Amino acid sequence: MVSGPVDVVIIGFPGNKFTGKIAPAIRDLVESNTIRIIDLLFVTSDEEGNITALRIQDLASDLTPGLVELDTLIPGALDEHDAQELAEDLPANSSALLVAFENVWAAKFVAAIQEADAVVIDQIRIPADAVAELLA
Repeated sequence: MVSGPVDVVIIGFPGNKFTGKIAPAIRDLVESNTIRIIDLLFVTSDEEGNITALRIQDLASDLTPGLVELDTLIPGALDEHDAQELAEDLPANSSALLVAFENVWAAKFVAAIQEADAVVIDQIRIPADAVAELLA
């Protein structure tokens, strides 16, 4: 089975403020078969800088509206090691959501590369903020 490349995106929430606007966008991408969620991990830092990592299934649905209901392909793929690495840069009184997802849309492209006996030498992702700044 050919799969698309996997990305891990880290979404920060300064001041531990959650609006609930991210989950519907993720759900739409899953339902349109654009991405498949591999795993989700929530890492939070309190006002003293104490770090807590929570699997998405262990969160209260009111804290992360809509995320708890998302199915994950490989629960536990994002683990304590990922949380510790993120904790080094996570400011006090903030949180981050790690989202590992497969780019299902790219599977046909990957298959074409393989069928052509070609190889991907490198892949570079330019963040949306950088693109917006360039276009402004």
